[in-house]
Amino acid sequence: MTRQRRMFADEYIIDCNGTRAYKVAYPHVKSDASAATCAGRLLRIVEVKEYIEKRLAAAEASRIADGDEVLRYLSDVMRGEVKEDVVVVENIGDFMSEARVLQKHVCARDRTKAAELLGKRHRLFTDVVEHKDTGMLEKLIAGVEDDDAK
Repeated sequence: MTRQRRMFADEYIIDCNGTRAYKVAYPHVKSDASAATCAGRLLRIVEVKEYIEKRLAAAEASRIADGDEVLRYLSDVMRGEVKEDVVVVENIGDFMSEARVLQKHVCARDRTKAAELLGKRHRLFTDVVEHKDTGMLEKLIAGVEDDDAK
């Protein structure tokens, strides 16, 4: 892929405006109409299209939290290492008040919920149930099949 095509693709990824991206990559083009036409042609080139799709997929993947990131966050909340912003209104005298933003540790309810979610993830709260197979299901199925055969 040429340098200008790559520049066009990178600019196109910013706001999906082909005309603007084309004019940045090819500054000698002044007409919006010709820039739009040429941008449309560039977007139909397989190499450019694949490059844009690959870059958009990579950007989207980095925005979505994976399982390890979620588990790290829940662990940090459970341990009380995460702080949250709280708005506090304070009286400053003569019917006047002022709002301030304070950081405080996450409350016990949220820490407990994080511990519960981690426990569910690690299957700490599942009970082991012993099941004896007496063969009743097979007998019932055989009985139904015998009735259908009659």
